[in-house]
Amino acid sequence: MGDTAITVLVVDGHQTFVDVLGEALRGQPDLSYVGHARTGQEALHLVAELRPDVVLLDPELSDTDGIAIAELMRHRWPDTRVVVLTASNEAALVGRATAAGAAGFLTKNGPLGDVLNAVHTAHGGGMTVSTDILARLLRSTAPVVGPRPGGLTAREHEVLELMAAGLDPRAIARRLGISVHTCRGHVKALLAKLGVHSQLEAVAAARQRGLIQ
Repeated sequence: MGDTAITVLVVDGHQTFVDVLGEALRGQPDLSYVGHARTGQEALHLVAELRPDVVLLDPELSDTDGIAIAELMRHRWPDTRVVVLTASNEAALVGRATAAGAAGFLTKNGPLGDVLNAVHTAHGGGMTVSTDILARLLRSTAPVVGPRPGGLTAREHEVLELMAAGLDPRAIARRLGISVHTCRGHVKALLAKLGVHSQLEAVAAARQRGLIQ
């Protein structure tokens, strides 16, 4: 295994799932499984110590709300990317996870290959959402016909297209040659204009309105 291997920490209280996932991660030559935590407090301690590239996180932890832990990680260690793995398929949970800065949202009953791909995508600055979760979110987003008040600026539309391509604000900023702060300002404006609370919901609403394909 080379020095450039992507380091991965698993945060989950279900030992059988952790064992299976850990074995899959160990079998990848470009991934390095650095360990696992069973609780949110253990997770924060290990992330501070190990600084993993990617954290695979169950949002339903025994001691705390996993989404809150994901948000803490984003603020304390912005270079560590979080992918949420859950037994739930609630669209509202996806919105909370993306608002907290998660770089992926997958259900535990999906293929292990999807999880491994999500690790690579997250490390590269992109976002992965299970197709069944995305379909549920699209169904839950009320369709709106016609343009929204004020419209989008050309830059906001560029940001929206890149969001739809799975890029996060840091990757979008690099692509457009703007600062992350400026990019987050465009994202905030997009959410307000579309009447949503997360980037994923913004993409779903934009598709409903025919703003993007």
